[in-house]
Amino acid sequence: LGTLGSKEGFGHLCLAMLNPGDDVIVPAPSYPAHVYAVALASGNPIAIDTTNPDKFLSEVSSRCESEYGPPRVLVVNFPHNPTTTVVEKDFYEDVVSVAKRYEFPIISDLAYSDVVFDGYETPSILAVEGAKQLAVEFTTMSKGYSMAGWRVGFCAGNAEIIKALGTVKTYYDYGMFRPIQIAAIVALRNGEVDVANQSQIYQRRRDVLCDGLGRIGWQVTVPKASMFVWAKIPEPFASQMNSMDFSAKLLEEADVAVSPGAGFGPAGEGYLRMALIENENRIRQAVKQIGRAIGSELRALTNEH
Repeated sequence: LGTLGSKEGFGHLCLAMLNPGDDVIVPAPSYPAHVYAVALASGNPIAIDTTNPDKFLSEVSSRCESEYGPPRVLVVNFPHNPTTTVVEKDFYEDVVSVAKRYEFPIISDLAYSDVVFDGYETPSILAVEGAKQLAVEFTTMSKGYSMAGWRVGFCAGNAEIIKALGTVKTYYDYGMFRPIQIAAIVALRNGEVDVANQSQIYQRRRDVLCDGLGRIGWQVTVPKASMFVWAKIPEPFASQMNSMDFSAKLLEEADVAVSPGAGFGPAGEGYLRMALIENENRIRQAVKQIGRAIGSELRALTNEH
Protein backbone atom coordinates (compact mmCIF):
# COMPACT_ATOMS: atom_id res chain seq x y z
CA LEU A 1 0.00 0.00 0.00
CA GLY A 2 1.37 3.41 -0.94
CA THR A 3 1.58 6.00 1.83
CA LEU A 4 2.38 9.70 2.03
CA GLY A 5 5.76 8.88 3.51
CA SER A 6 6.34 6.09 6.01
CA LYS A 7 5.68 8.39 8.99
CA GLU A 8 2.11 9.05 7.82
CA GLY A 9 1.57 5.36 7.27
CA PHE A 10 2.91 4.44 10.70
CA GLY A 11 0.73 7.03 12.43
CA HIS A 12 -2.42 5.90 10.70
CA LEU A 13 -1.59 2.24 11.26
CA CYS A 14 -1.43 2.93 15.00
CA LEU A 15 -4.95 4.37 14.76
CA ALA A 16 -6.05 1.26 12.88
CA MET A 17 -4.52 -1.29 15.27
CA LEU A 18 -4.67 0.16 18.77
CA ASN A 19 -7.35 0.46 21.42
CA PRO A 20 -6.96 2.90 24.34
CA GLY A 21 -4.33 1.67 26.76
CA ASP A 22 -2.80 -0.96 24.48
CA ASP A 23 0.91 -1.54 25.16
CA VAL A 24 3.28 -1.04 22.23
CA ILE A 25 6.97 -1.85 22.56
CA VAL A 26 9.09 0.72 20.73
CA PRO A 27 12.88 1.00 20.36
CA ALA A 28 14.84 3.23 22.72
CA PRO A 29 16.43 5.67 22.18
CA SER A 30 13.27 6.50 20.25
CA TYR A 31 12.57 8.15 16.94
CA PRO A 32 9.87 10.55 18.20
CA ALA A 33 7.20 9.40 15.74
CA HIS A 34 7.38 5.86 17.12
CA VAL A 35 6.42 7.15 20.57
CA TYR A 36 3.99 9.91 19.72
CA ALA A 37 2.06 8.07 17.02
CA VAL A 38 1.31 5.42 19.63
CA ALA A 39 0.36 8.07 22.18
CA LEU A 40 -1.88 9.93 19.73
CA ALA A 41 -3.71 6.64 19.11
CA SER A 42 -4.24 6.40 22.91
CA GLY A 43 -1.76 3.55 23.17
CA ASN A 44 0.92 3.11 25.82
CA PRO A 45 4.48 3.22 24.40
CA ILE A 46 6.92 0.94 26.24
CA ALA A 47 10.49 1.93 25.34
CA ILE A 48 13.13 -0.84 25.47
CA ASP A 49 16.80 -0.15 24.74
CA THR A 50 17.70 -1.44 21.29
CA THR A 51 21.43 -0.70 21.17
CA ASN A 52 22.06 -4.40 21.93
CA PRO A 53 19.57 -6.27 19.70
CA ASP A 54 19.98 -9.59 21.52
CA LYS A 55 19.31 -7.94 24.88
CA PHE A 56 16.36 -6.08 23.35
CA LEU A 57 14.85 -9.37 22.20
CA SER A 58 15.48 -10.95 25.59
CA GLU A 59 13.69 -8.08 27.34
CA VAL A 60 10.75 -8.37 24.95
CA SER A 61 10.46 -12.08 25.79
CA SER A 62 10.77 -11.39 29.52
CA ARG A 63 7.99 -8.83 29.38
CA CYS A 64 5.76 -11.30 27.54
CA GLU A 65 6.32 -13.78 30.39
CA SER A 66 5.66 -11.16 33.08
CA GLU A 67 2.36 -10.07 34.60
CA TYR A 68 2.06 -7.45 31.85
CA GLY A 69 1.83 -10.08 29.13
CA PRO A 70 2.59 -9.63 25.43
CA PRO A 71 2.34 -6.20 23.80
CA ARG A 72 -0.42 -5.35 21.38
CA VAL A 73 2.30 -4.51 18.82
CA LEU A 74 6.09 -4.65 18.63
CA VAL A 75 7.91 -1.94 16.64
CA VAL A 76 11.42 -2.61 15.31
CA ASN A 77 13.64 -0.17 13.42
CA PHE A 78 16.94 -1.30 11.90
CA PRO A 79 19.08 0.44 10.78
CA HIS A 80 18.04 2.30 13.87
CA ASN A 81 17.44 6.01 14.14
CA PRO A 82 19.17 7.53 16.08
CA THR A 83 21.76 4.96 17.22
CA THR A 84 22.56 3.47 13.74
CA THR A 85 22.38 -0.07 15.22
CA VAL A 86 22.01 -2.77 12.56
CA VAL A 87 20.99 -6.44 12.63
CA GLU A 88 21.30 -9.55 10.49
CA LYS A 89 18.51 -11.81 9.24
CA ASP A 90 18.82 -14.18 12.19
CA PHE A 91 17.60 -11.40 14.49
CA TYR A 92 14.36 -11.20 12.53
CA GLU A 93 14.04 -14.97 12.60
CA ASP A 94 14.17 -14.82 16.39
CA VAL A 95 11.73 -11.88 16.54
CA VAL A 96 9.21 -13.68 14.35
CA SER A 97 9.55 -16.81 16.52
CA VAL A 98 8.80 -14.81 19.68
CA ALA A 99 5.88 -13.01 18.01
CA LYS A 100 4.37 -16.32 16.92
CA ARG A 101 4.77 -17.78 20.39
CA TYR A 102 3.04 -14.87 22.13
CA GLU A 103 0.71 -13.94 19.27
CA PHE A 104 1.44 -10.28 18.62
CA PRO A 105 2.07 -8.43 15.32
CA ILE A 106 5.26 -6.62 14.30
CA ILE A 107 5.77 -3.29 12.54
CA SER A 108 9.21 -2.92 10.97
CA ASP A 109 10.40 0.57 10.04
CA LEU A 110 13.00 0.12 7.30
CA ALA A 111 13.53 3.80 6.49
CA TYR A 112 17.33 3.63 6.23
CA SER A 113 17.62 0.31 4.41
CA ASP A 114 19.23 1.88 1.33
CA VAL A 115 21.86 3.95 3.15
CA VAL A 116 24.45 1.28 3.97
CA PHE A 117 28.23 1.18 4.20
CA ASP A 118 31.19 -1.21 3.98
CA GLY A 119 29.24 -3.92 2.17
CA TYR A 120 26.49 -4.22 4.76
CA GLU A 121 23.10 -5.27 3.34
CA THR A 122 19.90 -4.52 5.23
CA PRO A 123 17.75 -7.63 5.78
CA SER A 124 13.97 -7.50 5.57
CA ILE A 125 11.75 -9.12 8.17
CA LEU A 126 9.48 -10.22 5.31
CA ALA A 127 12.27 -12.50 4.05
CA VAL A 128 11.74 -14.68 7.14
CA GLU A 129 9.49 -17.68 6.63
CA GLY A 130 6.08 -17.05 8.14
CA ALA A 131 6.68 -13.33 8.75
CA LYS A 132 3.88 -12.23 6.44
CA GLN A 133 1.43 -13.91 8.80
CA LEU A 134 2.08 -11.29 11.46
CA ALA A 135 4.36 -8.50 10.21
CA VAL A 136 4.28 -5.42 8.02
CA GLU A 137 7.20 -3.32 6.88
CA PHE A 138 7.41 0.37 6.01
CA THR A 139 9.89 1.65 3.46
CA THR A 140 10.34 5.15 2.10
CA MET A 141 11.80 7.04 -0.84
CA SER A 142 12.99 9.82 1.47
CA LYS A 143 16.44 8.57 2.40
CA GLY A 144 18.16 6.43 -0.24
CA TYR A 145 16.37 8.18 -3.10
CA SER A 146 16.67 11.71 -1.60
CA MET A 147 12.92 12.33 -2.03
CA ALA A 148 12.11 13.48 1.50
CA GLY A 149 9.84 16.37 0.47
CA TRP A 150 7.94 14.25 -2.02
CA ARG A 151 6.33 12.14 0.75
CA VAL A 152 6.37 8.67 -0.79
CA GLY A 153 6.35 5.51 1.30
CA PHE A 154 5.09 1.96 1.19
CA CYS A 155 3.71 -0.67 3.53
CA ALA A 156 4.02 -4.36 2.67
CA GLY A 157 3.30 -7.59 4.49
CA ASN A 158 0.26 -8.99 6.29
CA ALA A 159 -2.80 -8.42 4.10
CA GLU A 160 -5.25 -7.97 6.97
CA ILE A 161 -3.12 -5.30 8.67
CA ILE A 162 -2.61 -3.46 5.38
CA LYS A 163 -6.35 -3.56 4.70
CA ALA A 164 -6.95 -1.94 8.10
CA LEU A 165 -4.41 0.79 7.27
CA GLY A 166 -6.12 1.39 3.94
CA THR A 167 -9.49 1.73 5.64
CA VAL A 168 -8.21 4.37 8.05
CA LYS A 169 -6.46 6.23 5.24
CA THR A 170 -9.75 6.59 3.34
CA TYR A 171 -10.88 8.94 6.12
CA TYR A 172 -7.69 11.02 6.16
CA ASP A 173 -6.35 11.37 2.61
CA TYR A 174 -7.33 10.84 -1.00
CA GLY A 175 -4.14 9.31 -2.30
CA MET A 176 -0.86 10.53 -3.71
CA PHE A 177 -0.36 13.14 -6.46
CA ARG A 178 0.03 11.02 -9.60
CA PRO A 179 3.20 12.68 -10.99
CA ILE A 180 4.89 11.85 -7.68
CA GLN A 181 3.77 8.23 -8.05
CA ILE A 182 5.21 8.09 -11.57
CA ALA A 183 8.48 9.64 -10.42
CA ALA A 184 8.75 7.06 -7.62
CA ILE A 185 8.09 4.21 -10.04
CA VAL A 186 10.80 5.45 -12.40
CA ALA A 187 13.24 5.81 -9.49
CA LEU A 188 12.52 2.30 -8.22
CA ARG A 189 12.90 0.78 -11.66
CA ASN A 190 15.98 2.67 -12.79
CA GLY A 191 17.66 4.20 -9.73
CA GLU A 192 19.61 1.30 -8.24
CA VAL A 193 22.99 2.66 -9.34
CA ASP A 194 22.10 6.15 -8.12
CA VAL A 195 21.10 4.81 -4.70
CA ALA A 196 24.42 2.95 -4.42
CA ASN A 197 26.29 6.11 -5.42
CA GLN A 198 24.36 8.09 -2.82
CA SER A 199 25.41 5.60 -0.14
CA GLN A 200 29.03 6.08 -1.18
CA ILE A 201 28.63 9.84 -0.71
CA TYR A 202 27.29 9.31 2.81
CA GLN A 203 30.07 6.81 3.54
CA ARG A 204 32.76 9.31 2.56
CA ARG A 205 31.10 11.92 4.76
CA ARG A 206 31.00 9.40 7.61
CA ASP A 207 34.71 8.69 7.21
CA VAL A 208 35.60 12.38 7.19
CA LEU A 209 33.57 13.02 10.34
CA CYS A 210 34.65 9.96 12.33
CA ASP A 211 38.31 10.25 11.35
CA GLY A 212 38.32 13.98 12.07
CA LEU A 213 36.73 13.60 15.49
CA GLY A 214 39.23 10.86 16.31
CA ARG A 215 42.14 13.15 15.47
CA ILE A 216 40.96 15.76 17.98
CA GLY A 217 40.54 13.09 20.68
CA TRP A 218 36.84 12.30 20.37
CA GLN A 219 36.46 8.61 19.61
CA VAL A 220 33.07 7.63 18.15
CA THR A 221 31.49 4.41 16.91
CA VAL A 222 31.64 4.17 13.11
CA PRO A 223 28.15 3.40 11.76
CA LYS A 224 27.41 0.69 9.19
CA ALA A 225 24.26 2.42 7.94
CA SER A 226 21.97 5.47 8.14
CA MET A 227 22.69 9.17 7.69
CA PHE A 228 23.97 9.72 11.22
CA VAL A 229 26.80 9.26 13.68
CA TRP A 230 25.62 8.48 17.23
CA ALA A 231 28.35 9.89 19.42
CA LYS A 232 28.85 9.46 23.16
CA ILE A 233 29.62 12.80 24.82
CA PRO A 234 33.34 12.70 25.61
CA GLU A 235 34.95 13.33 28.96
CA PRO A 236 35.44 15.63 30.72
CA PHE A 237 32.15 17.04 29.41
CA ALA A 238 30.04 13.92 29.99
CA SER A 239 30.46 14.25 33.75
CA GLN A 240 29.86 18.00 33.70
CA MET A 241 26.80 18.55 31.50
CA ASN A 242 23.86 16.81 29.88
CA SER A 243 23.28 16.40 26.15
CA MET A 244 21.24 19.59 25.86
CA ASP A 245 23.97 21.66 27.49
CA PHE A 246 26.75 20.06 25.46
CA SER A 247 24.80 20.56 22.22
CA ALA A 248 24.31 24.21 23.16
CA LYS A 249 28.05 24.51 23.85
CA LEU A 250 28.90 23.20 20.36
CA LEU A 251 26.37 25.55 18.81
CA GLU A 252 27.54 28.61 20.71
CA GLU A 253 31.29 27.99 20.71
CA ALA A 254 31.83 26.01 17.50
CA ASP A 255 28.84 27.12 15.37
CA VAL A 256 27.99 23.44 14.83
CA ALA A 257 24.42 22.17 15.25
CA VAL A 258 23.83 18.63 16.52
CA SER A 259 20.81 16.83 17.98
CA PRO A 260 20.98 16.21 21.74
CA GLY A 261 20.39 12.61 22.71
CA ALA A 262 17.72 13.65 25.21
CA GLY A 263 15.52 14.51 22.25
CA PHE A 264 15.17 10.76 21.66
CA GLY A 265 14.03 9.98 25.18
CA PRO A 266 15.82 9.20 28.46
CA ALA A 267 17.85 6.38 26.87
CA GLY A 268 19.49 8.92 24.57
CA GLU A 269 20.95 11.02 27.36
CA GLY A 270 24.73 11.21 27.25
CA TYR A 271 24.84 11.07 23.44
CA LEU A 272 24.53 13.31 20.38
CA ARG A 273 23.26 12.57 16.90
CA MET A 274 25.32 14.10 14.11
CA ALA A 275 23.75 14.18 10.64
CA LEU A 276 25.82 13.49 7.52
CA ILE A 277 23.91 16.06 5.49
CA GLU A 278 26.73 18.48 4.67
CA ASN A 279 29.42 17.94 2.05
CA GLU A 280 32.88 16.72 3.00
CA ASN A 281 34.48 20.16 3.07
CA ARG A 282 31.78 21.52 5.34
CA ILE A 283 32.22 18.52 7.64
CA ARG A 284 36.00 19.11 7.78
CA GLN A 285 35.34 22.71 8.71
CA ALA A 286 32.85 21.65 11.39
CA VAL A 287 35.40 19.26 12.92
CA LYS A 288 38.03 22.01 12.87
CA GLN A 289 35.65 24.35 14.71
CA ILE A 290 34.76 21.65 17.25
CA GLY A 291 38.49 21.10 17.80
CA ARG A 292 39.02 24.80 18.49
CA ALA A 293 36.14 24.82 20.96
CA ILE A 294 36.87 21.67 22.98
CA GLY A 295 40.09 20.18 21.62
CA SER A 296 42.31 21.38 24.47
CA GLU A 297 40.16 19.61 27.08
CA LEU A 298 40.06 16.42 25.01
CA ARG A 299 43.83 16.42 24.50
CA ALA A 300 44.47 17.10 28.20
CA LEU A 301 42.38 14.09 29.19
CA THR A 302 44.09 11.91 26.57
CA ASN A 303 47.53 12.93 27.85
CA GLU A 304 46.51 12.02 31.41
CA HIS A 305 45.82 8.48 30.28
